[in-house]
Amino acid sequence: MPTTLVWFRSDLRIEDHPALATAVRGGGTVVPVFIWSPQEEGDWPVGAASRWWLHRSLAALADALERRGSRLVIRRGPGLTALRALIRETGAVAVHWSRRYEPAVRERDRGIESALRADGVRVETHPGSLCYEPERVLNEQGRPFQVFTAYWRACLRLDEPAEPVPAPRRIPAPTCRLESLPIESLGLEPRVDWAGGLRAAWNPGERGAKQRLRDFLKSSLEDYAAQRDHPDHAGTSRLSPHLHFGELSARRIWHEVRARQAGGLRPEASSAADAYLRELGWREFAHYLLHHFPQTTNEPLKAQYLDFPWDENPEALEAWRRGRTGYPIVDAGMRELWSTGWMHNRVRMIVASFLVKHLLIDWRCGAAWFWDTLVDADLANNTLGWQWVAGCGADAAPYFRIFNPVLQGRRFDPQGNYVRRWVPELASFHDPHIHAPWEASPTELRAAGIRLGRDYPNPIVNHAEARQRALAALHGLRGGRRGA
Repeated sequence: MPTTLVWFRSDLRIEDHPALATAVRGGGTVVPVFIWSPQEEGDWPVGAASRWWLHRSLAALADALERRGSRLVIRRGPGLTALRALIRETGAVAVHWSRRYEPAVRERDRGIESALRADGVRVETHPGSLCYEPERVLNEQGRPFQVFTAYWRACLRLDEPAEPVPAPRRIPAPTCRLESLPIESLGLEPRVDWAGGLRAAWNPGERGAKQRLRDFLKSSLEDYAAQRDHPDHAGTSRLSPHLHFGELSARRIWHEVRARQAGGLRPEASSAADAYLRELGWREFAHYLLHHFPQTTNEPLKAQYLDFPWDENPEALEAWRRGRTGYPIVDAGMRELWSTGWMHNRVRMIVASFLVKHLLIDWRCGAAWFWDTLVDADLANNTLGWQWVAGCGADAAPYFRIFNPVLQGRRFDPQGNYVRRWVPELASFHDPHIHAPWEASPTELRAAGIRLGRDYPNPIVNHAEARQRALAALHGLRGGRRGA
């Protein structure tokens, strides 16, 4: 019987896995393989929080495969070397894998595909991460979109995403015993156990992903449009790490949401479902841009930002990383990130704006910190998000948009519950001052047990002054609009 290899990458699931389903349908035996090869990820090898997640996701995948009569074979890279070794050991005639869109990985994959085909091995690549493949969506001139609204309209004019592929009940395994590395040997776990908050917050793996989707559809979808911007409320799906590791497909989410709409949601709830699918579309847009503009992982899409006068300020950067800026909503977000490996999307925008606009620190410094600390550290989303806030990417925020962290906190965390959770030294403050403790009177500070500058830092910059400094720097860019 012929043998086929299925190379698992960022698609660590059994259900709606076209590469796996195709290999099983083809007859013969199937060898699922994962290759640990961080050196082939280019400038962006897997960060620390993502490595923690990967360890658990691989364990969950291995368990799911065993329940279907199969086994996950783990090897170290380089990828081509590992695949060729397995082909020799098994006599495999074909290799299947799901496409990825990161520039270094795409280049690596093209090389592997060419080399294996030259060896006489059949190679098939499959859509696995997105609802809409990037090559399918172009403007009337045949060029890629750079504005999300136009891009998303074009997507919605296409056919609905394909129906999810059922998980195979059995995966026929070869009779030979293949050598496989234990997951522990990959060194994904931190040597010093800082991951207690991550363990408390997350359940990596396909089962955890499905349960989180069910919970979101049941309790939060109908109020998503109204609640998604409020970090003090569980109004978002928190599916981003499951999507990043491919424990759940975007197609599955799409059709589950559509099924809820077809089931008869009230009009405002159906509108909320559309809003959620639009956010799924923003994720698609991020991968689309990375595919068409691969240089943006390290360079701004807008060339004039290459000359932006970024400030090298290691003390301010460290204060931002540690949640010690003196702006409670910023500090709460950065501490949530450090504790749980995740941050609410609205707060991500606030803390990113603070770094690049208030502190004039290069967006790439923020992208690198997020990359190492987020469990959903996705190169496409990370790149788009930071360039959007900095004003240097596709469909970017206007350069003169500078979030006021006090007003943002008061608007989206009006009772201060989010700040109180993550900045507990401010928990005794009354609502009017929770987002600006320096505005409190000495009496109020004493009542709250706070000595500014000791128990909680004074603001490291003055908002009004920082805003003017940022506007002056931005006006100086070639093509900047004065008087905005």
